[in-house]
Amino acid sequence: MAKINNEQSLREQEQGRHEFLPDICTPQAVFFLVLLGELLALVLAIADAERVSFAWGGFDWTGLGLRSMFIQWVTLLSAVILCRMRPWLAGKPARQAGLVSYAVVQVVTLTCTLLAMMAIYRSFEGWLLFSNALLSAIITGIILRYLYLQQQLSNQQQAELQARIQSLQSRIQPHFLFNSMNSVASLIAIDAEKAERLVEDLSALFRANLAEPGLVPISTELELCRQYIEIEQARLDERLQVNWSVDEALIERGSGWQIPSLLLQPLIENAILHGIQPLPEGGVIDVSLAVKEGGVDIRVVNPLPKSGGQQRGEQKTDESRGNRLALKNIEHRLHAHYGTESFISARNIGAQFVTKVYYPGPAKDFKGGI
Repeated sequence: MAKINNEQSLREQEQGRHEFLPDICTPQAVFFLVLLGELLALVLAIADAERVSFAWGGFDWTGLGLRSMFIQWVTLLSAVILCRMRPWLAGKPARQAGLVSYAVVQVVTLTCTLLAMMAIYRSFEGWLLFSNALLSAIITGIILRYLYLQQQLSNQQQAELQARIQSLQSRIQPHFLFNSMNSVASLIAIDAEKAERLVEDLSALFRANLAEPGLVPISTELELCRQYIEIEQARLDERLQVNWSVDEALIERGSGWQIPSLLLQPLIENAILHGIQPLPEGGVIDVSLAVKEGGVDIRVVNPLPKSGGQQRGEQKTDESRGNRLALKNIEHRLHAHYGTESFISARNIGAQFVTKVYYPGPAKDFKGGI
């Protein structure tokens, strides 16, 4: 129910959600960089003029022009190179991407300085090379920090928007809704009380899907997952068994431990749809939540089906795509809330499919910075 069954959505997430820098090749971004470069050139020219008893009639317009031309060359060349490297930077950790971006600008600055010295002074000026490198180091650090924070804010907004889109799409997932309604209809005559509980569970689940995305107490997410499991158990009966292992420290009142809403429920849903449902005899799902290295360690383990000519651990294309989309969306939401300290992994271990999630604890909540 929390999956996005659309491959285009996955491509959009992979292209835009995980970028280190915003797209600086757009006309608006280029205009911003050019304007910033001109302002920097003007500030340096004014500072130089003040040092020699500045008077308007003695303003060094030639110096301003040379500074402006030099800064624009550095700015535009750096922007072009970083634009071309943007897809590569998107797949790297933030620290590595930041160091590479910083190094690119420094190399461009030193190269342009050397070319300018050869063209204007026709000699090597050590002090000019050092002063340009120092100034570039300071300005580049400030600008890259600003661009990074701007992109992280955009990442978080996009992740929350995608979560809301998921919530809206979950309302029109026909199979889950029809199966739940059929389960309720079949129970009305034989167990009216259980049918009423299923309706209440279904209502709570859809209410959570329609709520604003954000962080919720872990106990709230666990209760929602148990309600979802109860709905599925009405359909699968004894074929579905769930073993819980939850660290008490995570659910103690006032402990401060939280989790992105609807993060655990999709993992359990995938385990049921791709692990339990295809097995005629059913199986057991193991769900554990524990405090590990100052953060939350989540594991969901389900058996692997073996059907037809498929080998153990392989899934049908549509099922595999749906599972991959759900996991990719969870990864983006984790990074939006907690940065690259969080991660999700999923792999086959023997006859089981193991999904692991880790994110830092309350003291390390990520709010859009490095």
